[in-house]
Amino acid sequence: MLRWAKSRADAVGDSEAEQTDGTVSVRPRAVVLLSGGLDSSTVLAIAQSDGFDAYALSFRYGQRHDIELAAARAVAQKQGAVEHRIAEIDLGAFGGSALTDDAIAVPHHDAEDSLDGGIPITYVPARNTIFLSYALAWAEVLGSSDIYLGVSAIDYSGYPDCRPEYLAAFQAMANLATKAGVEGTQRLTIHAPLIDLSKADTIRRGFALGVDYGLTHSCYDPVADRPCGTCDSCLLRARGFAEAGVADPAL
Repeated sequence: MLRWAKSRADAVGDSEAEQTDGTVSVRPRAVVLLSGGLDSSTVLAIAQSDGFDAYALSFRYGQRHDIELAAARAVAQKQGAVEHRIAEIDLGAFGGSALTDDAIAVPHHDAEDSLDGGIPITYVPARNTIFLSYALAWAEVLGSSDIYLGVSAIDYSGYPDCRPEYLAAFQAMANLATKAGVEGTQRLTIHAPLIDLSKADTIRRGFALGVDYGLTHSCYDPVADRPCGTCDSCLLRARGFAEAGVADPAL
């Protein structure tokens, strides 16, 4: 089931903007995966700066940190997404991840240097494949040929579905699996503008685009809705802000 709320009113219809001379210009549409975290909020701003009307898509998938959805709503509204939809799915039915299975604890560390290079237990099996599939379905309905997501192959926790080769494979599959792709009327492009950026570079890019990081939430294991400061995501975020030379407004 999808439930949704408009993030802004549009007097002349989605993806249309009335000009001062009374004419109407039409902007292309893009679906943006929006978790409410630092990376996805930056990507939302990038999609808009690229000239797209952004349709933000978030998920309540059984994650223990679903406070991120409140952050996603706030970001979508503040940044002027045309629509923000929240898809309800239950990856907790399968478990297998510290983010969706209460029997598996979220790892905590004394320092960022203690993170290892393996695939951590916070990896949610097939999550990005499922999220991108939903985004693909919505894009096809919208007549959009562009999907944005905030994965990085530089500063990330070792997730296999954050790699460039994975995104290329999904894009190839998507263009084989849709009516528009088969008919040759529309070729899907998956945009991952952070793929080669460090967390610090992402933060600098976001500040330049006016992203309010005070609205975002990254923690995997919040305590009373506050970041724990010691999970993988908190440590990577802290390192990013330190390397960017700015304070984290969410703290």
